[in-house]
Amino acid sequence: MAEPATERPDPVDWALAERVARRFAGREPLASSYLSRSLRPDFDAVTTEAEELVAAHTGLRAPGPARAEVLDRRGWVSANVASMQRMLAPLTARIGERMGKSPIAPVGRRIAGTEMGVLLGYLAQRVLGQYDLLVPDGEDDAKAAPSDGDAVYYVGSNVLVLEKRYAFPPRDFRRWIALHEVTHRAQFTGVPWLKGHFLSLVERSLTMVDPDPRRLMQAVMRAADEIRRGRNPLDEGGLVGLLASTEQRGVLAEVQSLMSLLEGHGNAVMNELGREHVGGQERMARILQARRRARGVAGVLHKLLGLESKMRQYEIGEAFVAGVERAGGPRAIDAAWRGLESLPTAEELTDPEHWLARVGAGVASNQ
Repeated sequence: MAEPATERPDPVDWALAERVARRFAGREPLASSYLSRSLRPDFDAVTTEAEELVAAHTGLRAPGPARAEVLDRRGWVSANVASMQRMLAPLTARIGERMGKSPIAPVGRRIAGTEMGVLLGYLAQRVLGQYDLLVPDGEDDAKAAPSDGDAVYYVGSNVLVLEKRYAFPPRDFRRWIALHEVTHRAQFTGVPWLKGHFLSLVERSLTMVDPDPRRLMQAVMRAADEIRRGRNPLDEGGLVGLLASTEQRGVLAEVQSLMSLLEGHGNAVMNELGREHVGGQERMARILQARRRARGVAGVLHKLLGLESKMRQYEIGEAFVAGVERAGGPRAIDAAWRGLESLPTAEELTDPEHWLARVGAGVASNQ
């Protein structure tokens, strides 16, 4: 008989996190109403429509069609717990090694699982759509479910709530949501190097964190205290702010700049195409402006890494894209997808003409 492998505890009790998130997310009565019957066929149709519109508008074409998945809140939680485990693996593996002999490990795992569950449960009540770039890439991932693939998620119950509350025309609202999520998919699948670069930045950010379990426990306890006071502990610096030293944070500027570009570009495409193809788009945009939807695991990532503090990603990104288009034409932003050296820096995000001059994109490129 082979000797059992050395047990290395995961610093997060993911099963508990999923249970807490599902309980916190709750159930939306509209999810079981007759209104939900149109969700799946509608999202299948509008996702296909959105892909063609986005490809024609941006020149970014995915290698194959998207798979639209309409989920309830619990299904979204399950999908994102799996994605979070994959995303945080570089950090949790290192912390797990240090926690192996720690007497506080079981308590720490439960606390971390509870806090993660509360955060995911909160997001599950709000997220409308999500392109999940963290699903396994190939069949070599033994943990991948048969349905895993290039997925665009839609949380049907949350969509129904807003349609009913604000009297949005369902097909138009669903098309508008699809435009944004499909744009993110086009970015990550239509630009061959982008997904790998993004994930490498995330990994670098997480590997900078000190894996000392005592620091983790202290950070988690501070986070729990902040939640009891009605504040989000991840708003000022996120996980890195809680665990990492000041000198370890330089890479975050790269992540912040990239996410500002992607979110700003996504919003710009959604709104530009929406004005032509979505009835009532301006009203939808006005109502949801303050809501600023958290988008699945990317939304969690923003909170974990503190990317929403001190940098207005959407506003800066949208203003940058608009400035680029004014100065260089509607396709001048294409230059950003040429390679790493063409990505705008944090400083250039507020000076689009300087970026255009640097990358030589004064004349719109053709793809």
